[in-house]
Amino acid sequence: MNNDDALQNFKTAIYSNNNEDYDLIKLGLFLLESGDFQQRWEVAKLLPKLGEKIITPLLNILENEKIDIEHRWFAARILSDFNDIKIIISFTRLLQTTEEEELSTILAEGLGKMGISAINSLETLLEKDESSRLLAVKALGQIRHSETIKPVLKVVNDPNPEIRAIALECLGSFHRKELIPIFIQALNDPVSTVRKEAIIILGMQSELTTEFNIIQSLKPLLYDIKLSICQETALSLGRIKSDEAIEELGIILNKETTPIELKKAVIQGLSWTESPQALINLKQALSRENLEVCLIIIRLLGTQKSDIVRHQATQILIDFLASNTPITQQPKIKQEIAVSLGELGGKTAINCLEKLANDPNKSVKLHAIAGLKKAGIK
Repeated sequence: MNNDDALQNFKTAIYSNNNEDYDLIKLGLFLLESGDFQQRWEVAKLLPKLGEKIITPLLNILENEKIDIEHRWFAARILSDFNDIKIIISFTRLLQTTEEEELSTILAEGLGKMGISAINSLETLLEKDESSRLLAVKALGQIRHSETIKPVLKVVNDPNPEIRAIALECLGSFHRKELIPIFIQALNDPVSTVRKEAIIILGMQSELTTEFNIIQSLKPLLYDIKLSICQETALSLGRIKSDEAIEELGIILNKETTPIELKKAVIQGLSWTESPQALINLKQALSRENLEVCLIIIRLLGTQKSDIVRHQATQILIDFLASNTPITQQPKIKQEIAVSLGELGGKTAINCLEKLANDPNKSVKLHAIAGLKKAGIK
């Protein structure tokens, strides 16, 4: 009997219910394993009619990495029709480990499909041991439903810092005023991964900056004992884009004691603001920084998209090149300026690029020619 006949028999038995479930399960699983895509699709629509008896064999398929990915994908799709704690746990674990994009997508969609019914099951796990709480909060984070807020709030102060960080990340996807004090409080967490999550979230709340004095709360983190926290704070201030945030970033950039790695983050943050004042800070830094930092500033000046600052960025680069300081004579600097001017375009940039196209250094000349083409000059 070929697969088409087997599929027809399976359909007939399902709808007539005149066969033993055990035989139907065997036949359905056989078709799921050996059928082509269309046959698997048909079987996947029918297998849930057999009830919870199919959960365990399908979980065995889903969790077996030796089985082909399409077969596992269909197993996940079928399991998504059930609300069972074993399925929720399995989906959550696999989401943390699988590198297969198709499988990750169907697993995340499955958890979302279970929705509120899954939330109730997961909430009971939050009352159990640490490993259960960790698994539950990870699953709740995948569901992204407002009904997850209440249970997740129960573990924002969990003894396990990983649980605290995941809880914050989950809550951060909901733009709710009442959650802001929780994120601000987490800035003082003794564990850096938790502080980092709070910093990232607050950087996404620019519309509430004034109401909750978010910048004042973030400022101390620019001087955190962990350099990675200082860097993340600089980036978050850049996302906020306010004058106050720009001022704080400018202060850090101007300090001689600021580590190079932090300066890089500050420069990135300032460039994101696309503000005239931010570009003034970057211009000042160009005149005193080393080669590595100057190259970053030049590169980021070329990424400005706002019409308000594009001309300003162009003029900063041209003035820097015209200053004839020793650093501006280095081919790498001229090359990077050529690339950025090509991105910025405009008559002033083109005039400078035409001069660079006659530079004695072959590499500078080639970068300038490429910049001219980018700016629309053939």
